[in-house]
Amino acid sequence: MKAYYVENFGGPEVMKWVERPDPIPEADEVLIQVKASGINFAETRMRAGTYRGFKAPFVMGMECAGIVEAVGKLVTHVKPGDRVFGRAPGAHAEKVAVDMRHVMPLPDRMNFIEGAAVPVGWLTSWHALATIADAQPGQTVLVESIASSVGVAALQIAKQRGCWVAGTASRDDKLEVAKKWGLDAAYNYVKAPYGQQAIKDTKGHGIDIALMAIGESTAEQTIESMAAEGKILMFGSTGGRKVSFDLAIGERNLQLLGMSVATSVRYFSETVPSFNRVAIPLFANGVFKPVIDTVLPISELAKAHQMIDDRKHFGKIIMNVAA
Repeated sequence: MKAYYVENFGGPEVMKWVERPDPIPEADEVLIQVKASGINFAETRMRAGTYRGFKAPFVMGMECAGIVEAVGKLVTHVKPGDRVFGRAPGAHAEKVAVDMRHVMPLPDRMNFIEGAAVPVGWLTSWHALATIADAQPGQTVLVESIASSVGVAALQIAKQRGCWVAGTASRDDKLEVAKKWGLDAAYNYVKAPYGQQAIKDTKGHGIDIALMAIGESTAEQTIESMAAEGKILMFGSTGGRKVSFDLAIGERNLQLLGMSVATSVRYFSETVPSFNRVAIPLFANGVFKPVIDTVLPISELAKAHQMIDDRKHFGKIIMNVAA
C-alpha cells in the first residue's frame, strides 16, 4: 500500500507518499480500505514536531471512512465488506489497522467523504458536552473556535440538546456561516472583548458551559463570561498554553476541567457507547450533518496543511483517497 510517511519532522515537504508494508490487524483490530480521511489542526503540529509527546517516524492521519478488508479474531461488531468510519492514527494511507473500539458502522445515508468528517471533531465535542458537562436544555454554551471541526460539531450537539449557543472566531465571515447553522450569538475575539457581552446576551446569567479551545489569548474573556457554577472544559492551546486566572473565580464556584479524549478513562466506557447509541442514529436520520469545507485528492495533502495554517475554512477539509 501507499501512505503519507514522515521520517523526520519539518514542513509539508517531509510528508512523502511512499510504499509501506500492508498493515496486518491484531486480534482486536479492524483493517480498513481507506476511501476518505479527515485532516485536523493537530496533524500540522505532529508533522512539525511541536505536538507534545509525538515521535517520528509515523504515518500521517487521524480519522477515516472506508470498507472493512479484514478483522481480528476478537472483532464481532463489523465484518469484511462493511462500510465504517472512526478515529484511525495513520489514516492518510490506502489501508489502516484500527483498534476495534474506534470503528463504527457508517449510516447508509452517509458517503465516505461525510463519514471521514465525523470521528475526531464530533467525538471530542460529544465527550465534552454529553459526557463531561452533561449539557441540559436551557443551559448556555460558549464554543471557542466555532468554525473548527470541534466547533461546528459542538454547535449542533448543543442545539440538539436544547442549549443557547454563543461562538467565537477571528473572522466575521466564519461567524456569519455559523449563524446559518443556528448560532445564537457571535463574537469576533480579535475585534472586541466578549466576556461582558456574553453576560449581556444571556440577560445577565452568563455562560454555563464553555469549551476552551484557544487557551492563553482568550482565556480571560471566557472566564469573565461565566455564570455561577459554570464549567470550563479546557482542551486546546492554539492561542498559547499558559493560562492565568484570579482565584476570585472561587466566589462564582467555577469549575475548570482539563480534557483529553486520548487519556480519559470515560472515553471508551461512556463517550463511545453513548455516541453509538444516541449520535449515530441522529446522523442516520439527518438531524446531525457533517460540515465539509473542501474535498481534495490525497495527492494534495500539502495544500490541505496550508489551508489549515491559513485558517480560512469552515468545518472539515477531507482528503479523497479513493480518487
